[in-house]
Amino acid sequence: MFTKLLNALKETRRTIVFTEGTDARILEAASRLLSEDLMDVILVGNVDAVKAAAEEKGFGICKAQIIDPATYEAMDEMVASMVALRKGKMTEEECRTALSKGNYFGTMLVKMGKADALLGGATYSTADTVRPALQLIKTKPGAHLVSSCFIMKRDFGDDALKMLCMGDCAINLSYEDSVDKEGNITVTAAQKLAEVAVESAKTASFFGIDPKVAMLSFSTKGSGKGGTVALSAEATKVAQELAPEFAIDGEMQFDAAVSPTVGQLKFPGSKVAGYANTFIFPTIEAGNIGYKIAQRLGGYEAYGPILQGLNAPINDLSRGCNAEEVYKMAIITAGMA
Repeated sequence: MFTKLLNALKETRRTIVFTEGTDARILEAASRLLSEDLMDVILVGNVDAVKAAAEEKGFGICKAQIIDPATYEAMDEMVASMVALRKGKMTEEECRTALSKGNYFGTMLVKMGKADALLGGATYSTADTVRPALQLIKTKPGAHLVSSCFIMKRDFGDDALKMLCMGDCAINLSYEDSVDKEGNITVTAAQKLAEVAVESAKTASFFGIDPKVAMLSFSTKGSGKGGTVALSAEATKVAQELAPEFAIDGEMQFDAAVSPTVGQLKFPGSKVAGYANTFIFPTIEAGNIGYKIAQRLGGYEAYGPILQGLNAPINDLSRGCNAEEVYKMAIITAGMA
């Protein structure tokens, strides 16, 4: 899984910024990344505090750049840039206050080209990582929302199921129509879920998965009614139109998605049913529960959440992460730059 990413990092030197420079897990991962010469590292935090935290645990970070927002020489330039980006939504004072925090400061380093990628969330919430990215990095052209997926990997079992993609399990609580001030629908719920499906298929492809995308539900091909069935069914049609190059089908139940016998019985002729490796959940409840079941009972390693739809690679960590997970997510994040 990591061969492509490591080769990319060898070909083009990347710089990653960690927003929580004093965290022991971040420092351990940074020390390893630097010792293996995989990328350049920026640690956000008070210089003395970061060095003391690293020294206490014996982590070598002498090659890292440590930047303290409180003493950053180009802060005035950064504040002015953020004021312009916020277009009147935040005052200069509000921007300066925000930039005193690692999450906003690190995001602006990416926006201003000082870093190629950002990894945060060891202590920040997902919302505190995503909000600055939405406000400053913003969504890429054509994207209506930021979503996420997890790449799931295990080394045993059916070869076709050793690597999976699951989305959205971390960002979008649910999908509703967006309306303008006059009450006109600007983006439908189905368009949003379809966008998650297409972006997840692209992410899966990036990690070497040939995506076969199942739009999941408690219904297969109209067998059930209510809930999110209509949403998943309509999103399937939209996704197929948006990205005809990908195999996308639904709505379908999970057993129909992964079992060829059940899939072709319930959904005959589908190129996805029974062979899916990319799963799109209709709500965050289903997605979050689903990937954790795969992780804890299915023996999969979960990499993510990998954020999709942004103009630059910014990823979120679980606050329960360990140093190994930080190390691997740093390779993923920098490799996506």
